[in-house]
Amino acid sequence: MRNLLVKAITFIYINGLYILLPVLPLLASLLFLKKKYIHEYVATVKKFIIHLEALREGSVSYYFSNLFNVVTEAPVEIAGSCVRCGECCMNKRCVFLEQVGEKEYQCGVYHSPLRKFSNCGAYPVSQRDIDRYACPSYYVIKQIPIKVVFEPNVSRS
Repeated sequence: MRNLLVKAITFIYINGLYILLPVLPLLASLLFLKKKYIHEYVATVKKFIIHLEALREGSVSYYFSNLFNVVTEAPVEIAGSCVRCGECCMNKRCVFLEQVGEKEYQCGVYHSPLRKFSNCGAYPVSQRDIDRYACPSYYVIKQIPIKVVFEPNVSRS
């Protein structure tokens, strides 16, 4: 039942964004207090189309699956650090991703309080995340389960 709910919400969300496409640059400008989305309206709409296609590939579905506890992957310890490659931002297709160097990117809305409602801040949460975006810097530390063996209480005389 939850899988069906996730599919329905994903469909409504993505198609709703397509319907709102002409006003998305205005909404983004208002929500994130950045005039550039309006000043560069045509370029922003084109970026939103690319962004929505990337969302359709699974990141929205994955987000809602996590939100409704459909994904039941065991938590793991992840090591590494961000090298600002932009791959985790839907393979550099996020509308808010900004290039700041030859091979360096940053989130254009990183400091927005609204960002906490996305799954961006949680990346990566699993090996699946790392593999999906071919992340060059994060890795999962294999955890070995500890087996506890209780010995019977032996009296020592």
